[in-house]
Amino acid sequence: MTDSKQQLSMKDRARSLVGNQTSLLIIVMIVLAGIFTAFSNGTFLSTGVFSTILTDWGALILLAVGQTLVVISGGIDLSVGSTVSLSTVVAGYVLVKVMHLNSTLTGSAAWGPLAIAALVAVLTGLVVGAINAVLINVLKIVPFIATLSTFGAAAGFAIIISGGMPLQGPTDFTLINPIRIPGIDVQTCDTGLLSPMVILMMIVITGVGLFLHKARFGLYTYAIGSNAFAARAAGINVTRHTAKIYLVSGALSGLAGFYAYVRLGGGSPSSGAGMELYAIAATVIGGASLMGGIGRMWGTALGTLILFTVQSGLLMTGVSPDWKQIVVAILIAAAVAVQTLQKKNGAR
Repeated sequence: MTDSKQQLSMKDRARSLVGNQTSLLIIVMIVLAGIFTAFSNGTFLSTGVFSTILTDWGALILLAVGQTLVVISGGIDLSVGSTVSLSTVVAGYVLVKVMHLNSTLTGSAAWGPLAIAALVAVLTGLVVGAINAVLINVLKIVPFIATLSTFGAAAGFAIIISGGMPLQGPTDFTLINPIRIPGIDVQTCDTGLLSPMVILMMIVITGVGLFLHKARFGLYTYAIGSNAFAARAAGINVTRHTAKIYLVSGALSGLAGFYAYVRLGGGSPSSGAGMELYAIAATVIGGASLMGGIGRMWGTALGTLILFTVQSGLLMTGVSPDWKQIVVAILIAAAVAVQTLQKKNGAR
């Protein structure tokens, strides 16, 4: 009798663990860090590696956060990667072709033009988001097809505007370089971890996360994703709120374009190539359901971090980068399997 009770207790604990997506993601992070540390002779556990992971994370987390909002509402946004490319190119075009500035303007002297670049990039993202909203709400095109259309159009315009070449303009690389700890010899100790841009991204996603989980905006988003008909019957303006979600996703993609501009020192039409797939992957790995109504911002942040932990870990251990695609595919399949188990346990 005691043995059976212990077995039931162990099963309950296992089910509880499976039901806690955050715990699973943290365990996956620890396991991956342990494996990569062992196979890299300990070099994986260094400030330099973690600063690289966080720098890469800062580029994708904005897209993943916007994608999370869209997915929770029951939609999908395939245009986010192309929006990054278009926004960073438009920002570069304004600075280089319109304002006639170049890469010789650096440091704090470039902050004014960079503020203009940030504004232009976000406005470009908002335009793409508005087009998505019109296609979905007015023309009644399903989100997959609507955003697939803007995906192609934005990528094409990015190439046309830039001529297929990067637009090198004013920048300040200290904004993207990890901040050093004062008083420590940087030649003997790599102490940088967070850059000002990564800190800014953290502030932005924290604000969006609070709106999702603590404000009426989030309540409406979850309601629409769970049952749009019931949400409409409850008095929620589904059309207007859906437009807001795609506008936020577009704005965040535009801000990610500005991040890419600062990181590269200019606007490149290939800056966002393929990023939409990783944004969706990070969202799913983080626990969001593509059926809508389920998702957590904390999970998305961890999911994005796991993706770049895999990328850096494979690179550190000498494994071909091509394996990253396979590992990411396994993680996505595992995340969906966990969601299925969670539904079954919930049904019981």
